[in-house]
Amino acid sequence: MKNRTGFLLAIMMFFEYFIWGAWYVTMGTYMGEHLHASGFQIGAAYSALAIATMISPFFVGLIADRFFAAQRIMGVLHLVGGALLFLATKIENNDAFYWIILAYSLLYMPTIALSNNVAFTQMNNPGKQFPWIRVFGTLGWIVAGLFIGKLGIEKTSSTFYMAAAVSAGLGLFSFVLPHTPPKAASDNVTASKALGVEAFVLFRNRPYLIFFIAAILVCIPLSFYYGFANPFLNEIGFSNAAGKMTLGQVSEAVFILAIPFLFNRIGVKKMILLGMTAWILRYLCFAYGNIDTGTWMLYAGIILHGVCYDFFFVTGYMYTEKKAGEKIKNAAQGLFTFATYGLGMFIGTGFSGYIVDQHKNGELHNWQQIWFVPAYIAMGVLLYFILFFKEKKEA
Repeated sequence: MKNRTGFLLAIMMFFEYFIWGAWYVTMGTYMGEHLHASGFQIGAAYSALAIATMISPFFVGLIADRFFAAQRIMGVLHLVGGALLFLATKIENNDAFYWIILAYSLLYMPTIALSNNVAFTQMNNPGKQFPWIRVFGTLGWIVAGLFIGKLGIEKTSSTFYMAAAVSAGLGLFSFVLPHTPPKAASDNVTASKALGVEAFVLFRNRPYLIFFIAAILVCIPLSFYYGFANPFLNEIGFSNAAGKMTLGQVSEAVFILAIPFLFNRIGVKKMILLGMTAWILRYLCFAYGNIDTGTWMLYAGIILHGVCYDFFFVTGYMYTEKKAGEKIKNAAQGLFTFATYGLGMFIGTGFSGYIVDQHKNGELHNWQQIWFVPAYIAMGVLLYFILFFKEKKEA
């Protein structure tokens, strides 16, 4: 891969995730401040991305990959998406806001797969080259949070304006990316293949089935963090919450380096157990943390994101690929994404919004009781995994 190509791909990844980090983290806070949204309404808005995650494989697999150059359709999607993000700031009704966010999510989520497609097509050694390109996406998310914190705009519509402007810029930039032609229409891609149905054969393996169910269930506590961590930190007076929450992405980037080393040494079960234990500790830190004597607990809850995410989801993707083998690995990864960031997050966003509403007193929330709920769920999933996951150790 040429240096110029690598440079273009790095810019693409940086802004692809800058956009996501710019509006997604603080959307719950914005909805509470400007739309006076309930917890359920905030959860519903976050569920839009989960719905889009379930639908986007059909769009990418059946339409985008077969009939259009990836970089061109990505450009169009980001241009239209930027217009929708701008429109979202003009909406004062929660129902209308939900539909705008859903429409935007349906445009944005396919660009994740398309950007990966553009990157992989240009690489002659994806195993070594892709991680160095993808890390710029994490940097983009971090920089977006730092910008929001530095400018003090996390409670304002300016986060959406920033995301809209960058989306429009990336839309135009996409047209100068290396050409990634459509795949042959004769590839015989069907709806079942796009969904990853052929990977259902993995469910015959009991350990993987146990893990797969745990992965869906653990998305429920994950939804609490994504949807309500920023509103929680703002409500209790934690200054520059959006900027400080980027420490979670920093820890994610750090801990991911340890995964290849630990995966083969301590085994998948211990890796996942460490991740699940981190989920429990994170929510207990949030439950007992405060801005007086317990500030360190708030920081700990944020920084534990790296262990929570990497040791469960990144390890899960590696475990899925190992179980699937070369023939169905793409289908298996697609199915895992559909089940977790699609189905699991859809369940979790609705449930978390309901719990937040149940513990609201006037304009304030009983956050300790709220955070106990995902902690208990994580404990239940941990116990389930310990009791039922029995993986034979390979020589």
